[in-house]
Amino acid sequence: MSRKHPIIAVTGSSGAGTTTVMNSFKHIFRREKIHAQIVEGDSFHRFDRLAMRAQMKEQEAKGNRHFSHFGPEANLLDELENLFKTYGATGSGKVRRYLHDAGEAAPYKQEPGTFIPWEDIEGNTDLMFYEGLHGGYADDKINVAAQVDLLVGVVPIINLEWIQKLHRDQKLRGYSQEAVTDVILRRMPDYVGHICPQFSRTHVNFQRVPTVDTSNPFIAADIPSADESMVVIRFADPKGIDFPYLLSMLNGSWMTRPNSLVIPGGKMGIAMQLIFTPMILKLMDIKRKSF
Repeated sequence: MSRKHPIIAVTGSSGAGTTTVMNSFKHIFRREKIHAQIVEGDSFHRFDRLAMRAQMKEQEAKGNRHFSHFGPEANLLDELENLFKTYGATGSGKVRRYLHDAGEAAPYKQEPGTFIPWEDIEGNTDLMFYEGLHGGYADDKINVAAQVDLLVGVVPIINLEWIQKLHRDQKLRGYSQEAVTDVILRRMPDYVGHICPQFSRTHVNFQRVPTVDTSNPFIAADIPSADESMVVIRFADPKGIDFPYLLSMLNGSWMTRPNSLVIPGGKMGIAMQLIFTPMILKLMDIKRKSF
């Protein structure tokens, strides 16, 4: 953690909705005139798309049917921890970008599924913002979470997460339901072992819970909308959180525990604005006083 160069990380699995949260933070950065260095978690995958497919086949031939991007072996977590340490200490570091599709790859004249070269981050940024799978990762050798000043988890209940992934991968990426189901099953040990534990290290969790039947996610015709959901917001340390203010501003919300707030799904965006704006401004105030 750093007073001079704070780091914010949003962690959650693929299809969990972390990109939506990232956009909410971008609104805060723009409104408060905060210059943020954005880091995409996919850029710390160890293998590009073709190499990952080859590695999965190699691992499967060895009897490992659960090799996935959720696990540490498929990612450069040493490098991620070192980036956070370097940025926290000096405000510098190196980043790269993973090119997901043809639109992202075209300006670089590269194939989709590849990385651009590592490059120095822009100078004089106010903070670093990470969005990806491993912002709260920790094991007996690596502790990414310890370097983060504000750690946010995005965790739909598991059936909803599967529905979102099934719809995204089938409709946007052209995969069959069988192929997506295979990915879900292959990732499950790493999800349990490496993704879930991160949500016990977060400062704030957002968990979307649908209010419609999602008991069989593999036949769901639609993704439950925000208006068909509630969001449970859990604060690791409720001290300093103005719950009466939040309850007054978020109509239809209530508290279930001293550190937990439930809000209508459609209020998630405004809730993030209300919760994170003062937290970010506090980080900026600490930063200014440290120089």
